[in-house]
Amino acid sequence: MASIPQLEFTNKDAIPDIVNGVRSTFYTQKTRPLEFRLVQLRKLYWGMIDNQNAIAAACKQDLGKGHFEANLMELDFCTQTIIYCCNNLKKWAKDETAKDIPLANKLLFPKIRKEPLGCVLIIGPYNFPVNLLIAPLAGAIAAGNTVVLKPSENAPNVAVVLQKVIEGYLDPSCYRVIQGAIPETTALLEQKWDKIFYTGGATVGTIIAKKAAETLTPVTLELGGRNPAIITKNADIRLAARRLLWGKIVNAGQVCVSQNYTLVDKEVLDRFVAEMKTAMKEYYPNGTRNTDDFGRIINDRQWQRLKKMVDESKGKLLMGGEMDESDRYIEPTMIQVNSQTDSLLVDESFGPLMPILPVNNLDEAIRIANEVHDTPLGLYPFGNKKETDRCLREIRSGGASVNDGFMHGSLPTLPFGGVGDSGQGAYRGQASFDCFTHRRSITSTPSWLEGMMSARYPPYTGKLEKLRSMGNLKPNFGRDGNVKISLVSYVLSLGARSKTGGLIRYVLVLLAALGLRQYLG
Repeated sequence: MASIPQLEFTNKDAIPDIVNGVRSTFYTQKTRPLEFRLVQLRKLYWGMIDNQNAIAAACKQDLGKGHFEANLMELDFCTQTIIYCCNNLKKWAKDETAKDIPLANKLLFPKIRKEPLGCVLIIGPYNFPVNLLIAPLAGAIAAGNTVVLKPSENAPNVAVVLQKVIEGYLDPSCYRVIQGAIPETTALLEQKWDKIFYTGGATVGTIIAKKAAETLTPVTLELGGRNPAIITKNADIRLAARRLLWGKIVNAGQVCVSQNYTLVDKEVLDRFVAEMKTAMKEYYPNGTRNTDDFGRIINDRQWQRLKKMVDESKGKLLMGGEMDESDRYIEPTMIQVNSQTDSLLVDESFGPLMPILPVNNLDEAIRIANEVHDTPLGLYPFGNKKETDRCLREIRSGGASVNDGFMHGSLPTLPFGGVGDSGQGAYRGQASFDCFTHRRSITSTPSWLEGMMSARYPPYTGKLEKLRSMGNLKPNFGRDGNVKISLVSYVLSLGARSKTGGLIRYVLVLLAALGLRQYLG
């Protein structure tokens, strides 16, 4: 296979003209027809397939990703997303009949039309440089937008290959790639957009949100978080160790949704540590240094940041710890810390570091999780159902995987997003289409309804009471906030609080009566 050319940054002065060209195309209505969108999605699919070897090679060069990870979590994730969009686009794009419309207003034929937002900007990260750029692109294409993409300059080989795919397979008047770093990104943010979609760190996310606010541009922010895993004394300890270790070896821990730290009940701490060591030997019998199944840190700056976190930790090394700056290698490293202010907990590690903080009970674990970060991107509770349900109830998070590591973030059709300062908005599956779509409410008033609608015109004497009597809803509750149930309603519903509940009770009574009749002959 030919070597990948060196990344060349886009001329900053050319950016306004590129963006204006893509925006002008949107106004020609070129991307409106569903068949055009489907053709572009199909071409994108074949662009990925035709360049799959180059994509895998680029992932290897940038992140040390092995064949398995590069294909499963980058290429396959994207191709499956594209096929899913193709198979469902016509259903998603159909006008919706508006729900809960009063009978008197149904003659206005209210409906909701799905319309593209316009010209959108997608800024990708370095950790999953294919997946996290192409998956939102598929949603933006499906929704009928024109798009400008900014791949991460920190994964330069992937950026070059993806530019080749997009420029070689998609309509260049609708979809463009801008390459660059901070100056080029700043120039992009100076342009007017109909939406900005950004995946990355909270610091840059804040800059983008502030800049977007100047022009009231909506944003979807997919950020990171100090995500907690919680292991109670009732958890399956071997299962927890195997699954959480998996969550930290994928992409050498450079996963925004993997656990940042683990809170372990002191009663099972030693067992958990032993099972983690056992799992490491099972996964990597010859270690992680000389295998294609374990990646590398993206660049020297990030490697040094991770080393500094370990050096400043006051914790006790339990497993791993080997590092090699020349290879940007960091071994999966487990450290027992004794404080939530330890350097391994105060910031998101975004690497193969696994701090363990022992706790006395679930109460303490929940309290610490909420103090460390009250709106993380992910939550990973291990325990019995009562315990995991309590974690879900008392700890907020963008998503959660019960008794597992970030599986909710691995499903390409399940909505994915953060909450609070771990992000806003969601995408994947239909959520990707919705993310780049405006739900436009539309009514169509026939001319022959004019007589019936004359009550809206002045003079208004006597008309307010008439309009209220025609359609206003009546409360079924009193001033004390409790629902009022009349004797008739109580009898008709057999004491149930809803029509459905009453129907179920009548069915049960009927079945009981039939059974009793059969028993009595």
